Amino acid sequence: MNQHHYVAIMAGGIGSRFWPMSRTRYPKQFLDILHTGKTLIQWTYDRYADFIPKENIFVITSDEYAGIVQEQLPDLPVENILGEPSRKNTAPCIAYISFKLMQKDPKASLIVAPSDHLILDNIAFKKVCLEALSFVNKHNAFITLGIKPTHPNTGYGYIQFEQHAVTDNVYKVKTFTEKPNLELAQTFVNSGDFLWNAGIFVWQVKNILTAFEQYLPEMFEVFSAETDKFNGPEEKAALEAIYPQCVNISIDFGIMEKAHNVYVIPSSFGWSDLGTWNSAFENFKKDSLSNAIAGNNVMLVEANRCMVHVPDEKLVLVQGLTDYIVVDTDDVLLICHKDKEQNIKEYVAEVKRKKGDRYL
Repeated sequence: MNQHHYVAIMAGGIGSRFWPMSRTRYPKQFLDILHTGKTLIQWTYDRYADFIPKENIFVITSDEYAGIVQEQLPDLPVENILGEPSRKNTAPCIAYISFKLMQKDPKASLIVAPSDHLILDNIAFKKVCLEALSFVNKHNAFITLGIKPTHPNTGYGYIQFEQHAVTDNVYKVKTFTEKPNLELAQTFVNSGDFLWNAGIFVWQVKNILTAFEQYLPEMFEVFSAETDKFNGPEEKAALEAIYPQCVNISIDFGIMEKAHNVYVIPSSFGWSDLGTWNSAFENFKKDSLSNAIAGNNVMLVEANRCMVHVPDEKLVLVQGLTDYIVVDTDDVLLICHKDKEQNIKEYVAEVKRKKGDRYL
């Protein structure tokens, strides 16, 4: 393994579209959404530990989740669990790990990845990551992994790329497009020159810091002023001073859409962002009536194409439902048509308005 290769696993989100299973105090990255015996962050960690030195794997999360990360990833050095004092999207998170690594290892190359995505083909994924690392180690370039689309999904961002490769399987990015409507998504898929944006980035740390200085200069300056306190006892206090001064912005909007040295590797490794109950449904084994079931005591009668996620010890009988999501927890039962799952965030907001934070 290359000692200059690092990964930053971002694990600070709250996964509200997986409510009521995903809660503010215990969000989806720490849950066994797919009923496999492992949580999503455990799968993610194991995937990278296969080709990145364990001491070079970092998890960036909210301060309140640091203890959960430590509990679920006992092999991860405690000092590699980085707590953010507030949620400010992905740009400050990436600035944090980049400034920290630059002090530690100026030759560092970094993979930045979400903690809660599904990847089924780890061998193909490892191959693509190593290709990306090799490319960025030779060029001042930012690589993003693009997924060959299988259908016009309106929940994903899209990447348009040049048709001629600059080297084996690496293409220049032309445009980024955030979640399009169905008609536009269909046009993208038909064109053949668009990919789904997997939200996984690869670069040399020194180069991304140069981009921060160019495209997010205020954020760069705020971090630069406190950098000498990183990797020491004053780091936490430095972050408390830094984060209130940072804008809430994603790395995509802040840098990727502006930079001229962004490239993509078209990939197929069984990827899903597992952003919704429907995406979980798509990745579950189904019974003879196309129902996806998580729970050891579920009985379905005249039910078709349902997603049922309930505690193992509870007997649940569902009759007469087609295309429904049924999720049961200790204190909440959700029954929602699959066509309305994009409204779950709105339902959660309504719960907050009427019931306060108790069920969030």
